[in-house]
Amino acid sequence: MIDNRFAPYGAFALRAGLGIMFIAHAYLKIAVFTVPGFAGFLGQVGFPGFLAWPIILAELIGGLAILTGFYARAVSVVLLPVLLGALLVHAPNGWVFNAPNGGWEYPAFLALAALAHILIGDGALAMKPVAFTGGSTASLRPRIS
Repeated sequence: MIDNRFAPYGAFALRAGLGIMFIAHAYLKIAVFTVPGFAGFLGQVGFPGFLAWPIILAELIGGLAILTGFYARAVSVVLLPVLLGALLVHAPNGWVFNAPNGGWEYPAFLALAALAHILIGDGALAMKPVAFTGGSTASLRPRIS
């Protein structure tokens, strides 16, 4: 059973946590790993280094949009492939994320959190919420409200 009195605030908590996580990861890549360091890491795992800035900007801008609720569900849809890519990169390192080069537990959890956000909705305090229209899977296109 869903408690309709508090569900919007639970959805907000999920959205805020996901947004803060994306912002923190963008900051980590800039301030700790450095952009050249992150680009080098991408090269080591088989991705082109020029993807460093697009990934960092997607995490930073996307995180801000999710946190504030500005088209947040649509942004989670767009960022889900970034999380799935991180999951694939970290999968060979084992389960625990504090393993050398990071395991896959954290990216898997974040991908599921993004999926939950997409399915549940933006919740309370969203600046520009997005609703998905239609009664069938063929019509799951965003409707800006």
